[in-house]
Amino acid sequence: MPYFDHNATAPLAPIARETWLRLSDEAWHNPSSPTRDGARARLRLDAARERTAEFLGCPPARLLFNSGATEGAHTVFDHWARTLPPAARIALNPTEHPAVLEAARRHFPDRIDFLPLTPAGLIRLDALATLFSSDTPPSALAVMAANNETGVLQPWREIAALCAARHIPFLCDATQWLGKLPASGLGATGWLIASAHKFGGPKATGLLVFPDQSESFSAQSGGSQENAHRAGTEDVPSICALAAALADAEQTKVFLEESRLHLRNHFERAIVSAITGSRILCPDADRLWNTISLLLPHVENARWVAKLDKRGFQVSTGSACATGKAGPSHVLTALGLSIDESRRVIRISSGWDTTESDWHALLAALTEVATELIPPANVVKP
Repeated sequence: MPYFDHNATAPLAPIARETWLRLSDEAWHNPSSPTRDGARARLRLDAARERTAEFLGCPPARLLFNSGATEGAHTVFDHWARTLPPAARIALNPTEHPAVLEAARRHFPDRIDFLPLTPAGLIRLDALATLFSSDTPPSALAVMAANNETGVLQPWREIAALCAARHIPFLCDATQWLGKLPASGLGATGWLIASAHKFGGPKATGLLVFPDQSESFSAQSGGSQENAHRAGTEDVPSICALAAALADAEQTKVFLEESRLHLRNHFERAIVSAITGSRILCPDADRLWNTISLLLPHVENARWVAKLDKRGFQVSTGSACATGKAGPSHVLTALGLSIDESRRVIRISSGWDTTESDWHALLAALTEVATELIPPANVVKP
């Protein structure tokens, strides 16, 4: 089936699969074991850490492996709750992934301030600078690198610089950025989280980068693994598969962005022409080359998704982590969409292997579905 839901999860990259299978035979041993096989597994683990850290641009000692961005977000906010002043307030991007929002609400339930956005969903750097210079600046800040629903790219480099100049801790969720755009510089943002399965690595594997001044933090007590930052035996095959998937993306894929962006832009022009009343959200913002939030003219998005699925096309109603939850998408609400409009948005997210013919086929399928779903003439409301 033509797969257009890569932002939910990406298929396992061939190099990641090969790495995982090989190391499941060769390096299944406990890397903390004092045996020779344990030492060999440790060498594989250290090599994966060094390779990943090199792409991110951070010292290997500042990189730990975990189960993914959700664990990473809870780790960071738990650390901030224990180390920041008791009255500390956290500034958040209102379009963050639910994993970050829920972690913040758990650890700072009444001490969250949401940052103002442009109409396209970008953090306003002028407003952020003013906030930092006020009498009550935030004690910490969280802003993602790329939005999982709209694909909008946040100015994380500029935000990191503002935070560093004022010694304000900064958390950047790079889950959607890694594997799609170059990773260089992300490791210098401060706190960084990501999940491997978004860029071709295995599920339940991810990473967390922490800043120099936080080297003494402990994510979980009771173990000496991950340089005493996280308890539990490391999954060496999965970690090495993560490193292999990231290296593959960095070395063979991210430079293809322009050609993939051309395919996305051509589809966007064609779809708004083919389906009267449809429009692309945040059309003028810098977005991931693979992501489209498409507002359709009528009928709830779940019906569009179901009909496309029957035709062999997989798209989404939005964030997979929010599927089944009541209410409109918080991302779309932050962009000013009404409840009715939010219910008519589908997310299309391609991958590196998505071809031009795949895009043409999706265009044809959407056009067919649009014809089927046109409301009867006597129905006024979409």
